Amino acid sequence: MSVLEKPEAERNRSLSGGPVAVRGRGLSLRVRPRPLAVALLLTLLAAGTGALALTRDGLVPPAEVLGALFGAGSEQAAFVVLELRLPRVALGLTVGAAGALFQQLSRNSLGSPDIVGFNSGAATGALLVLLHGDPAYVAAGAAGGGLATAVIVQLLARRGSFRGNRLILAGIAVGSLLASVNAYLLTRAALDHAQSAQLWLIGSLGSAERHQVMPALLGLGALLLAALPAVRRLDLLEMGDEAAGGLGVDAARTRVFVLLIAVGLSAVAVSAAGPIVFVALCAPQLARRLGRGTGTGLLPAAAMGALLLCASDLVAISLPTAGPLPVGVVTGALGGVYLAWLLGRGRRR
Repeated sequence: MSVLEKPEAERNRSLSGGPVAVRGRGLSLRVRPRPLAVALLLTLLAAGTGALALTRDGLVPPAEVLGALFGAGSEQAAFVVLELRLPRVALGLTVGAAGALFQQLSRNSLGSPDIVGFNSGAATGALLVLLHGDPAYVAAGAAGGGLATAVIVQLLARRGSFRGNRLILAGIAVGSLLASVNAYLLTRAALDHAQSAQLWLIGSLGSAERHQVMPALLGLGALLLAALPAVRRLDLLEMGDEAAGGLGVDAARTRVFVLLIAVGLSAVAVSAAGPIVFVALCAPQLARRLGRGTGTGLLPAAAMGALLLCASDLVAISLPTAGPLPVGVVTGALGGVYLAWLLGRGRRR
């Protein structure tokens, strides 16, 4: 059935970007065309930006980039594309998705993992492993630190009814405390360990070891698949706990489940590249403005995170600095510009 053959109300929703019902054999799915199109476009832009970073210094010829994706390129091209650059796109997807879940969970645009302390907790766990344990278990340390921080913040924020602002304030307090702990750990470490850990804390895409790539990608895929069915229940909580409960949504269980997924995504990102700042804060808001949608907007936010991180990585390797510039420096500057733009926009209103 073409668009013109549909009923008028459904045709208007299709043309305006509203939800469209897609029905098949035993399957009914509501799709929002505009956010889906935005997610696909942002993903293509992120892939293009990553490819531009590859071909900039002649590291991989442009003709071999696509060949490496389909197993037809040289061994060097396959290594660079699949094990060095493709994981960076996946890492951006992770950061953007975690930011979208945290912001929807707290119902506040400041509810990103780097603001509310979860990244600091994951960094504490990873630092303990880096400085006093086996570096092969950095991911486990980051996951443990992030989960412990989530439990503490939840306990502090759940006095009375759930409030997103209380979650953010509790997270900021715990994050500040953990930042002091991280600084103390650095002062007590050996000089070479402290230098590498400090670079990692800034956020560096070059810090991931080769053996960490596949576990991180598998963890990302599993967490995103687990998040997709929970997003609908999370969006229903915007109506209030009682109204969502009338539709069969257990508010407390949904929040805990989504929080665990978001913490897991943050732990994957922190273990691979350190606590990269501001991407999780900016990506969901920018994606929501482009998609003009409501709710979590998980896929557009994930794609926007990939684009922001790949673009920041391209800027980092293009600047004429004495050595490789950590991507966290660029994302921090990007976040400062974004917040200044928000302040200027609010003042004009």
